[in-house]
Amino acid sequence: MRIVVGMGSCGIAAGAKDVYQAICAIKKTDDDFTVGVTGCIGMCFLEPIVDIYDDKKNLLHRMGNVRVKDVALIVQALRENNPDRLAPLCITPENADFLKKQTRIALQHCGVIDPTDINDYLASDGYQALQKVLKSMMPEEVIEEIKISGLAGRGGAGFPTWFKWDAARKAPSNTKYMICNADEGDPGAYMDRAVIEGDPHSLIEGMLIAAYAIGAQDAMVYVRAEYPLAIIVLEDAIKQALDKGFLGQNILGSGFSCNIRIKAGAGAFVCGEETAMLESLEGKRGMPRLKPPFPAEYGYNGKPSNINNVETFANIAWIINNGGKKFAALGTEGSKGTKVFALTGKIKRGGLVEVPMGMTLREIIFDIGGGIRKDKEFKAVQIGGPSGGCLPASLLDTTIDYKALNATGAIMGSGGMVVMDSSTCMVNMAKFFLDFTAKESCGKCTHCRLGTKRMLEILSRITEGKGKEGDIELLEELSYAIKDGSLCGLGQSAPNPVLTTLNYFRDEYEAHIVDKECPAKECTELLVYAILADKCTGCTLCARKCPTGAIHGEAKKLHTIDQDACIKCGQCVDLCRFAAISIEGGSRHADN
Repeated sequence: MRIVVGMGSCGIAAGAKDVYQAICAIKKTDDDFTVGVTGCIGMCFLEPIVDIYDDKKNLLHRMGNVRVKDVALIVQALRENNPDRLAPLCITPENADFLKKQTRIALQHCGVIDPTDINDYLASDGYQALQKVLKSMMPEEVIEEIKISGLAGRGGAGFPTWFKWDAARKAPSNTKYMICNADEGDPGAYMDRAVIEGDPHSLIEGMLIAAYAIGAQDAMVYVRAEYPLAIIVLEDAIKQALDKGFLGQNILGSGFSCNIRIKAGAGAFVCGEETAMLESLEGKRGMPRLKPPFPAEYGYNGKPSNINNVETFANIAWIINNGGKKFAALGTEGSKGTKVFALTGKIKRGGLVEVPMGMTLREIIFDIGGGIRKDKEFKAVQIGGPSGGCLPASLLDTTIDYKALNATGAIMGSGGMVVMDSSTCMVNMAKFFLDFTAKESCGKCTHCRLGTKRMLEILSRITEGKGKEGDIELLEELSYAIKDGSLCGLGQSAPNPVLTTLNYFRDEYEAHIVDKECPAKECTELLVYAILADKCTGCTLCARKCPTGAIHGEAKKLHTIDQDACIKCGQCVDLCRFAAISIEGGSRHADN
């Protein structure tokens, strides 16, 4: 028997390290089982996860939300060969559906193999694609196979991968670079981190195949320093690949040589834009360059360079092993293969999902994600990160397709998907994303540097009850000016959350401006807390616990709230056992 603990960042944050150490402590005096680790399998809502495998590597039991106190029971059940004792810990069939309805290519090894042991990757056909390429394929044939697959860059733009490779290969230079963009900065997105932590060799193998295709002998991974575990795992994987002869000089006796190094970025969101990342790699301030020339012509240190993200590279070995046609058979006419999403927000089953292009938002959110937490009403989904858009319930049947999503005003992006319920204020949500992009603007473009700040000021006024006539029109005018006048994708897409919420939730803006009301009861400046005379028993609990002393009244008599002193923290509502405190000023569409 083998006990495997999910030790991705999500698992460790939930307590997996303590569980692993507890199992190892028992293992010291017990030879009946072995202990291993794996990365995130995507079921983040169930972490820490512990799997039991037999000697033939067949999964016998998967347990979720495991705690240190459960370890002794797990080991005892194995000793007694009594799986029934594990039943209370095993995941339910409904939760198992989270994985059953996915198609995993980029994530095929995540949560399955040991990312710290290259032999586990080799046992799963690892580096077979690299050997095939180096022994039997010309660079042009590799590019053609990627062209047949229809693989588009998974970093957000969706540009044909083969086209970028072909342009870099044809660029006249003896020095070329292959670069991985792992600077994943979207709020709520962690697809790249999970792949690096859980399957680092798929990234290395994909980068080596790409480097061979374009003629590069030097490769770099630009990863944000906020991913310390990913960096550690990748550094170790690079060393193991070197020792096995998959990296370095004359790889597998083919005459092809390539090395990979890691650059830890400082966490600037704008460095996710490829030319800003190149500036950072060169030791300069991360600010976008004017294009053309494109990186395939003038990239790192002025040499031809190709840049793809982690998920793109993670698909390469599978495509080479299985053929471009098989990958292209998945998805839609204009969007081939699968896409990984980080499903977060007010969702029951949050985590990483990989689905074929063409699946609908409804299927992802309700069939895989299990629907809205506490069975509340679905309101919107933000897709594409801070550069994406908020889509309402009426668009839940929109397919995961670049063209279909663009038509709604949103974008595919790198794969962030934030789900919102009826308690979410869409004006406040737009403000949240504008606050992020305004702070992350590098300042090079006047439209982006100043325009996003002016938009943020207007949105802040509206959420504070100080909105005025003409604000909506001004937001629209500024949005289009910023999109037209910005140099890079950050500024060009920054207004998307505002434009989509204005398009689909305009009534909420009008309620804030005209009625001075927040329908979702989220904007505190617009709310009024009141004590209901027919429910207040005068227990004094709210008065005693109010942090500002805003509640007054004698025991067993009706209490009142001093509106000038009330900071609208909501503590009184949470404390009251008689539901005697109402939140006024947000009745329309409110989730009571």
